[in-house]
Amino acid sequence: MSTTLGMLLKQLDPELKICMVERLDYVAHESSDGWNNAGTGHAAYCELNYTPQKPDGSIDTTKAFNINAAFEVSLQFWSYLVKQNALPSPRQFINPTPHMSFVWGEENVEFLRKRHAALSAHPAFADMEYSEDPAVLREWMPLVMQDRNPADKVAATRVGYGSDVNFGELARAMAKYLGTQPDFDLLLSRIVKDLDKQSDGSWNVVLKNTETGASETINSKFVFLGAGGGALPLLQKSGIEEGAGYGGFPVSGQWLVCKKPEIVERHLAKVYGKAPIGAPPMSVPHLDTRIIDGQRALLFGPFAGFTTKFLKQGSFLDLPLSIRPGNIKPMLSVAMHNMDLTRYLISEVMQSHGSRVEALRNFFPNAKDEDWTLSHAGQRVQIIKKDADKGGKLEFGTEVITAADGSIAALLGASPGASTAVGTMISIVEKCFIKIGGHSDWTARIKEMIPSYGESLNDNPELLKRVRAYTLSTLQLQEQKETLAQVQQADTRQSA
Repeated sequence: MSTTLGMLLKQLDPELKICMVERLDYVAHESSDGWNNAGTGHAAYCELNYTPQKPDGSIDTTKAFNINAAFEVSLQFWSYLVKQNALPSPRQFINPTPHMSFVWGEENVEFLRKRHAALSAHPAFADMEYSEDPAVLREWMPLVMQDRNPADKVAATRVGYGSDVNFGELARAMAKYLGTQPDFDLLLSRIVKDLDKQSDGSWNVVLKNTETGASETINSKFVFLGAGGGALPLLQKSGIEEGAGYGGFPVSGQWLVCKKPEIVERHLAKVYGKAPIGAPPMSVPHLDTRIIDGQRALLFGPFAGFTTKFLKQGSFLDLPLSIRPGNIKPMLSVAMHNMDLTRYLISEVMQSHGSRVEALRNFFPNAKDEDWTLSHAGQRVQIIKKDADKGGKLEFGTEVITAADGSIAALLGASPGASTAVGTMISIVEKCFIKIGGHSDWTARIKEMIPSYGESLNDNPELLKRVRAYTLSTLQLQEQKETLAQVQQADTRQSA
């Protein structure tokens, strides 16, 4: 998020003085790092939790369309940066990986059938394929279909130009480019100790160097808190009225990972299923191709857990230290009204390696315990906020909080997170720089970088068609037929 905002601002005004502060000694080693997230370019092609079923049986597509349009904005900005040589070759941070939804059981098949009908009627999802034919599904995902019971009722959807994104590499590439620009400083190994509002409206950001112990203070007219799970404590340090009452519920994650070539080469997709009852949306099970540093691997999960840390490399005191008089009531209310989530997290924590692999067998029937190892993902701090009816509610999306004077903004929450980073950061630019800061001339510049800016892709099929053709070409996301054929050949060899 922070590197995205820095890139946007430097493109809009190269003379801006920007300082980025990182608590670790390396950029993007927390939530953005390759193995700390699933790397899914969230476009709502495969994520079933973005299309809940209404009480009348119909499918709510609102969130899916919004997320799809938001991801298209990110793709446009990344395409622009590639064209400007501000980002490296696309294959270093994004790779074409078909997105699929896979379900079993008559009720779930009926849900997927309705979902496909509701989405594919719109141009944004017109390329989504649907099938209940086992022969077709074996072509799409041979690993998933091998030795599956022929009596099982199964169905899947597929979009060939889905993507696998290494958000850590993307963030580091943007930070590297920013480092070549004038008036940009990157301060590593710095902890933000305090945020003090000055009489002139600026902020003093008090830092501590974790390597030397030295303190330093930076004065800035604008501050963005994009610290992942660490953003909530920083927001609380600011003391702004808009941040009052917010709390955080940390959820840890784990993945099963396989790097055996004879297995990895037989799967090229991100295959999402339905979340278990009581599971948070971030725990939708999926079997993914991951491409990190040019190497392919398979990932399955996530398996959730509970910890009081807000960051993977954080402190067990993060949660208790975040409790304030203003957020006690919302946090207690959430605890009372989410017992199913609590039970789910306890059951996840108690799982053995064998039980995790057993869950994997819903997606890969022939999975063997010894072929998969456990990897710890990044922390996700879900938002807790005030609610007039219940006292407090748990949010599973992302939320931007800005001060009334536009001098400080913070990003809280998790999924879809990084996939919608560009649109989210543009909203901060609009509110804090264009509306309040008076930079009205920036809108035309944003339009140059993001052709759909100011228009609705969902309401303009021709614009969507042009934009999608541009981004798929520039980012080399057209489906690789030769790679798919190689996967099928690998499966044929294995079967033989």
